[in-house]
Amino acid sequence: MRISLDSRAVPPELRQLTSVSVALSLWGLYYALYRSYYALGGTLLLPGTPADPAQFRLINAAAVVILAMAALLPIAMLPLWRRPRARPALLAVCWMVAVGCIMHALIDSIQRILSLAGLLTIEYPAGVWASIDHRAADLQDLFFNEPWFLLEGLGFAALGWIALGPGNRRRWWVGSGSAAIVVLTVIGMLSATGVIGKVIIG
Repeated sequence: MRISLDSRAVPPELRQLTSVSVALSLWGLYYALYRSYYALGGTLLLPGTPADPAQFRLINAAAVVILAMAALLPIAMLPLWRRPRARPALLAVCWMVAVGCIMHALIDSIQRILSLAGLLTIEYPAGVWASIDHRAADLQDLFFNEPWFLLEGLGFAALGWIALGPGNRRRWWVGSGSAAIVVLTVIGMLSATGVIGKVIIG
């Protein structure tokens, strides 16, 4: 019996899902390595002096674990896309990650831009930083942290887009996700600027 290894035997949808999943995993590993540098005691490009260096390393070590799990998630999901019964759960995961990450990136990026413009003062917990350069913190967040959240969210959105295919289900999925991002971003900014009470959503 002859077994064909021709990639053309794999449905185009699954090839696309595989490509996006691998890219997402590599993106997650990159950010995990970035945070592991600080977990191991690195100080390059730190915007300030941690109040408790040991606690700061522990916070970053916990972030590394979470990021490593996030990096493995797209690969773990990959074989499940072939199972029709698993797809609703996978699409729900993609929707939540896409909405959560994109919303987080938008809220924090807007806050950082307002801070750089002198229109907003971002407060930092005294127990985390002994001293901090606000401008350096804003730039680090804009160029290192929020791009990860944005691309992570867009990557999971791409998985859902590919899996759903053309049709009403895709339009509803994208429309509901976009609406949720807009609503949550508005609430987050109203909270950050003091218009409403403090709300933690991302």
